[in-house]
Order: sequence, then structure tokens, then C-alpha cells
Amino acid sequence: MQVPLFPLNTVLFPGGPLPLRIFEPRYLTMVSDCVQQDSPFGVLLIRNGNETGLATTHEVGTLARITDWYQGSDGLLGVTAVGLQRFRVISSLREANGLNIGNIEVLPDEPATPLPQEYQSMPDILGGVLDDLGRLYESLERHMDDASWVTSRFVEILPIDLEQKQQCLESGDPAERLRIVQELLDDARLPAWYS
Repeated sequence: MQVPLFPLNTVLFPGGPLPLRIFEPRYLTMVSDCVQQDSPFGVLLIRNGNETGLATTHEVGTLARITDWYQGSDGLLGVTAVGLQRFRVISSLREANGLNIGNIEVLPDEPATPLPQEYQSMPDILGGVLDDLGRLYESLERHMDDASWVTSRFVEILPIDLEQKQQCLESGDPAERLRIVQELLDDARLPAWYS
């Protein structure tokens, strides 16, 4: 499978939202093509470099599908996408316009995993946080009984180092993410109204 690749300083998880502001010609063309063909693009965390220049990336990322777009008052194109499936880059090439195209293999979906009893407070905490985050998360279909979905949303929004987020994406292990998220929540000492 071939997809355009979008190196970013973010880690997208399956089921998660991705707001973007597009101004580079290579990505404006990519967005136009993806909308017209209803096709995904690949999001990869930048390892070295930056979003507007040359960058090397991690090999595992997440396919994204555009769900909404609008022209901002500043003239930039606003795009909202949602994460689909994890993938691994097998090879890539850079087109003349600077857009990277990847040959990828789609990785297996994580199975839905019931939340173990000791983590039953997590959905309530997450629900309150997502409600506070507003529009970006309000249209997402919620799966509060699925450890994979719950922990993916927590890893997205908690202030975790990007490399640690990437490790969580690559591992595909909800049990490991449960442990990490619980430690972070314990450390955060959330306000009483979230508990």
C-alpha cells in the first residue's frame, strides 16, 4: 500500500483526533488528493528535523482520514483528521514537490480489551477530561469499556514525552499503557472534582 506521509511533532493513535493547519503547497496538494479520493495519509513522529523542512521519522505511525476541513480567517487551511490503523514504513521516496510517499504495511488492530477491575475509575476521569477539551473530542465515538481506547486517549492528552508516546504506539500493548497511565494519574494528583 502506498500513502503520502506527513512527518509531525505529534503521535497519533488509532481513534484519536488530529487538528492541522496546512500552508505548505506539498501538503495542500496532499489534502486535496486525500479528500477527492477519500484516501488516508500517514502520520509519523519526527525523529530529527522539523515539520517544514527535511525530517527523518520513526518507522511506525498511524493512518489518518480527513473528516473536516475549513478555510481559516488567516488564510490557512484547517483540517481535522482521525487516526485509523497503525502502520510500518517499508520504504519511502521524496517527490519533486517535497512530499514523501511511503510503501507501508498495515499493522494488526489491537483487540478490544475489557478494563481490569483495578482501573475502573479511569473512564470517569477520562470522560471529564474529554468533555473539558471540547470540540475536538466531542464528535469521537467513545469506547469507555475498552482498555485500548481509554489508554490511547490518555496517552494522547497527558503531558508525556513524545518518545514515550511513540513507544506506546509501537508496543500496541494496552496492559503496558494502563500501567503507564495509572502512574501518571497517581503522580498528577488530579483535583477532587475529577475523582
